[in-house]
This record gives sequence, structure tokens and C-alpha cells, in this order.
Amino acid sequence: MKKTPLLIIAVALLGLGGGFILNQWLSQPTATPASISQAESDKRPAFTLLDVEDKPRSISDWDGQVILVNFWATWCPPCVREIPAFNQLYESYKDKGFTIIGIALDNKQDVIDFIDPMGVEYPILLGDQQGIKLTQDYGNRLGVLPFSVIIDRQGRIIERHRNEMTFEEAEQLIKPLL
Repeated sequence: MKKTPLLIIAVALLGLGGGFILNQWLSQPTATPASISQAESDKRPAFTLLDVEDKPRSISDWDGQVILVNFWATWCPPCVREIPAFNQLYESYKDKGFTIIGIALDNKQDVIDFIDPMGVEYPILLGDQQGIKLTQDYGNRLGVLPFSVIIDRQGRIIERHRNEMTFEEAEQLIKPLL
């Protein structure tokens, strides 16, 4: 019976260690599988989604611009925290050929109720169920939110970022592309 406390401690330590390793792994840049060529993995997948006014919008509407595609949801605290930074980033660089496309994995009314008071100026598209597959197409293997992708003017994915992004982190990634 004395082995039970040791077993509990060992399991707890393994759990903590596993959580630490998983966190470190999730924080690393997304690697390209060896079976996919660099050119194929870097090309942005095409998509068309409805915006909050029910207008179909295609990623090709922003061809020739530097794009930050942000997958988010109203119920996701880190997603909500990064939106003011994205508003500031959009306002600072929209006249230099930069845009942000927010893809909400949420229902339309919740998105509208959220973005209006937040003063979101950049385009918001409604991903709903299609958006979940789209995050995977863009390299989000684990389906974490928020998930952001930086795309250069030639339509190549330059960076995939899991978790919350600060203004400074995003600015550092987009400035060399403008």
C-alpha cells in the first residue's frame, strides 16, 4: 500500500512533463513534411467564404497584398485578446498593401455582435464548419485557435503561427514583405 503515493507522484510528474513537451512542440514553427515540396507547401490554398454581409469573398480578392489570415472565434479568449493588436496593425499598414482577413469559426450573429463594438475594420469572413477544414489546409494540424498565417504578395505562405500573436510579433513578420 505504501507504493500508491509514489505511483501518484510518478503519474503526476509524467503528466507535467508531457504537458511541457507538448507546449514546446506547439510553440515551434510548422515543419514541412518531406513528402511535400517547398513550392507546394508554401502556396496558399484557395477559398471563398461569405463575409458578415453575405457577400462571397475569395482569397484572390486580395492578390498582390501582404495578408495576415487569422482563424479565430468569439468564445476563444486568446483570439479576443489579439484583436485590438490586429486592429492597430491593420490601421498602421493598410495603405502599404497589407490586409488582415479574419476567419471566424463561429455563427454569424455572434460574430456581428462581437465585431461591431470592437470596431473591427478589416474583413471578417464566416468560416463555420468549412473554416475548420480550411485551418487544416493552411497547416493547422491540431486545430488550435487562434491560428494565423502570413502570406506574401506572391501568394506564398511565409509563416504559420499558433496561439495569440502580439502587435510586435505580427509587425516583425509583415514589415519585410511590404
